[in-house]
Amino acid sequence: MAETGGIGGRFSLTGKVALVTGASSGLGKRFAVTLADAGADVVLAARRTDRLEALAKEIEALGRTAHVVAMDVVDTASIEAAVNEAVEKAGKIDILVNNAGVAVTEPALEQSEENWDFVVDTNLKGAFFVAQAVAKKMAETGGGSIINIASILAERVLKQLVSYAAAKAGLVQATKAMALEWSRYGIRVNAIAPGYIITEINRDFLTGEGGDKMRKGVPMRRFGEEQDLDGPLLLLASDASAYMTGSLITVDGGHVLSVP
Repeated sequence: MAETGGIGGRFSLTGKVALVTGASSGLGKRFAVTLADAGADVVLAARRTDRLEALAKEIEALGRTAHVVAMDVVDTASIEAAVNEAVEKAGKIDILVNNAGVAVTEPALEQSEENWDFVVDTNLKGAFFVAQAVAKKMAETGGGSIINIASILAERVLKQLVSYAAAKAGLVQATKAMALEWSRYGIRVNAIAPGYIITEINRDFLTGEGGDKMRKGVPMRRFGEEQDLDGPLLLLASDASAYMTGSLITVDGGHVLSVP
């Protein structure tokens, strides 16, 4: 028998509060607007709060409430303060989109400790401690959904991205470990592994001559657009994925299937 409200109702986020890290640009900004458009109130977190204020106004124009908190994911004190502030402002956190991330291109033989720490601390250590801080709040309120943003480089590799690939692969395994431990609290932990998605940061390269060779290696012969992640995001954020935890959804046009 179908659930009351039908299939569409299970994707609704009305009454939910979502925290999005790295929300000041790129995919984080898109995630925040997508969640708000589905009915969620949103807490926007990043280091650059000036850009968050502009995004908050955009979300409020959709009829949703938006709050801004400053968060540096490589600083555990900053994470704790931001999560506490988010709960004080919004009342709770039902959904976390763990999106903040960085990459440094560097040959493995020249990989510096400084750049390794910067990438791994942001993409893996930071993501875990944000998830942990939010999970503690969720455990008090009956659970929620944590969505970690991984990468297809957790499954395949490219040259000069050893620290990024290692961090994202670690995040996928951490997602499974968190899911195993936190399901008892009603907390689901899943991950999305995007392929190459065109954003404001990489548009010039991916749409230019440099990206053309890479594009031909994608079975669907195109790079992703930001809206290609809307469906997987809403699935994992909503009750439509109530029986999913520890899962990885790859969204890459088949790129991981092609020969490196």
